Amino acid sequence: MASRRGIRERFRRVRLVAALVVASLSLTAIWLVASIQADAARIAVGREAVETLAVQRETLTGVLDKYRLLPPLLARQQDVAGLFRQEPDTGEHERARLKAREVASLSGAKDVAFLYPDGDVLASAHGFFLDRSPDREALIEAVRQGRLGRAAIAIDSDERAYAFASGVRTGLTLIGIVVVYVGFDEIEATWSLSTNPIFVTDPAGTIFLTNQPRWRLKPLHEIADDGLPERRFRVGSMAIPYLDLVRDLPLLDWRLHVLADARPVMEARLTGGLIAALAALLGAALVALVVWRRERAVLGRRAERVAALRLERLVRDRTRALNATNRSLSSEIAERRQAEDRLRKAQADLVQAAKLAALGQMSAALSHEFNQPLAAIATYAENAGEFLARGRGDLAGDNLKRIGQMVERMAELSRTLLSFARKPGTSTMPVPLAAVLDEAMILVGPRARKEGVALVVDERLRAVDVVGGRTRLSQIFVNLANNAIDALAGRPGAEIRVDLEDAGETVVVLVSDNGPGIPEEIGGAVFEPFFTTKETGSGIGIGLSIAYSIAKDFGGSIALRDGPQGGCIFAVSLRAAAAERQAAE
Repeated sequence: MASRRGIRERFRRVRLVAALVVASLSLTAIWLVASIQADAARIAVGREAVETLAVQRETLTGVLDKYRLLPPLLARQQDVAGLFRQEPDTGEHERARLKAREVASLSGAKDVAFLYPDGDVLASAHGFFLDRSPDREALIEAVRQGRLGRAAIAIDSDERAYAFASGVRTGLTLIGIVVVYVGFDEIEATWSLSTNPIFVTDPAGTIFLTNQPRWRLKPLHEIADDGLPERRFRVGSMAIPYLDLVRDLPLLDWRLHVLADARPVMEARLTGGLIAALAALLGAALVALVVWRRERAVLGRRAERVAALRLERLVRDRTRALNATNRSLSSEIAERRQAEDRLRKAQADLVQAAKLAALGQMSAALSHEFNQPLAAIATYAENAGEFLARGRGDLAGDNLKRIGQMVERMAELSRTLLSFARKPGTSTMPVPLAAVLDEAMILVGPRARKEGVALVVDERLRAVDVVGGRTRLSQIFVNLANNAIDALAGRPGAEIRVDLEDAGETVVVLVSDNGPGIPEEIGGAVFEPFFTTKETGSGIGIGLSIAYSIAKDFGGSIALRDGPQGGCIFAVSLRAAAAERQAAE
C-alpha cells in the first residue's frame, strides 16, 4: 500500500507536469490569439493609410516633376542668357528681377533666382533663399558639373523649398545659373485636411515636410521611439502609438511617411490576449479541479483503511517518545548542571591562577618595595640607639616615629597582597572605584617604577561607584596595567593613564598607554584565551580574557580602541551603582 507521502509526491508531480503543459499551451494560445487579432486590426487600420500614402506620393512627385524642366527651359531662352552677357549695372539687375518675378508669377514657383557661376545672386523674384548654405553650394556644384541641380533648402520651419538649378552656357562656358524654388505650402495645406499625420524625411532623418507644425525640421528620433511595428510619436505632451507606413522617393532621396493610429491594434491585441488568458485560466482551473478531486479520492480510500492502525501506532509511538524525551531531558539537565559547576570552578581556578601569576610577575618589584623600608628601619633603629646614648631623646623619638611609618607602609602592602591573592566571592555590590584603583596601583606600582613607567589616575574616578566585587574589579585593572607595562618596558617617557570617559548609567573607564599599540589585523583576537604576542615564557595569554570575563560577569564589557597618538586604549564599561539604586527604588 502506497504511503500518504508517496501519494502526495505522485500527485505533486502530476500537478507540476499539468501546470507546465497548461502554462505552455496557455502562453502559446495567448500569443497566437493576440497576434492574430493584432494583425487583423493592423490590416484594417493600415488599409486607408496605404491608399493615402499612394495618393500623396503621386501628388508630391507630380508637383516636383512640373518644375523639374523649368530651369533648363529658362536657361535656353535668349533673353535670360542676355542677362548674363551684359556688364552688371542697376538697370541690368532690375531687368533680371522683373524677369524672375514674371517667371515665378506664371509658374507658381515660390522663388526664381539668377546666379553668377560663383554663386553670387544677380537677381531674385522674392529674395527668400539668398543666404549661402551647404545645400545651396551642392546645388551650384552640380550645375558646374553639367548636371541638373536639385536640393532641399530650409532656412527655418516656415521657409522651406525644393530647388532645381540649370546652367546658362555660351558654348561650353558657364555664364550663369537659373534656380527655381518649389514651395510646399499647398501640399502641406492639403495634408492638414488628413486625419493621419504625414511627413517627409531626408537622408539624415530630419522631417522636412509635415502636416504637424511642431515636427518640422526635427530629427525623427526626437519625436518617435524605435518600436516595431508600432511606434510612439510625441504629439504635444502625449506619446501616441502609430503604424508607420513608408514609401521611398528615390529621385528626391526622401522617404514619405503616413501614420495610422495604432491604438485599435493595441486594443485588439490586448482584447485577444485577455480572452485567451481567461479561457486558459478556466482550462487550468478545470484541470486543477480534476487532479485535486482524484487526489482526494485516493487519499480518502487510504485513510479509511489505515485510520485505526495509525491511531494505535500514534498512541504507542507518542508514549514511547514522551518517555524517551523525559529521560533525555533529565540526563541533559544533570549533565548541564555538572558542566556549569565545572565551568565555574575552572573559571575561578583560572582567575586565581592568573592572580598568582601576576603576583609572581611582580615579585621582584615587591621584594624591592619591602627591602627599602627594612633597610631604612635598620638605619633609623641604629640612629635612635646612638641618639639615646647621647641623651638626645627628641631625635631618637623622631627616628622611632619614622620606623612606625615604614612598618605601616609594609603592613598596607602586605594586606593588599593577601586580599588580592585570596579567592574572591561571586556576589556583587556597590564598590567605590577609588578603593579598586588604589589597590590595583599598590600592586602594579612597584613594577611600574622598576620599568620606568608613570601611572596617572584621573581624580574624578574617586567620586564614582560601580557594581561588582572589589577584588575581581581590581584584577581587571591589574591585568590591563601589567599588559601595558609589558608593552612599555624600556621606552622613554612611558606612561599609563586611567581616565573617566562617562559617568552616566554606564561608567566608562579608559586605560591607555603610549606604547606601540596592537596591529589592526589581530585586534579582534586579543580577548581570546591563550592569545598572546609576547615572547615564549613571558605569558600564556589569559590576562585579557580573564579581565573580559570578569567585566561581562558584572554586566559590563571591555573594548579595544586605537589611540589617537599611538598606543592602545581599553574602554572598561561597568554598571553605575547610582543607576542600580534608582532602578531598585
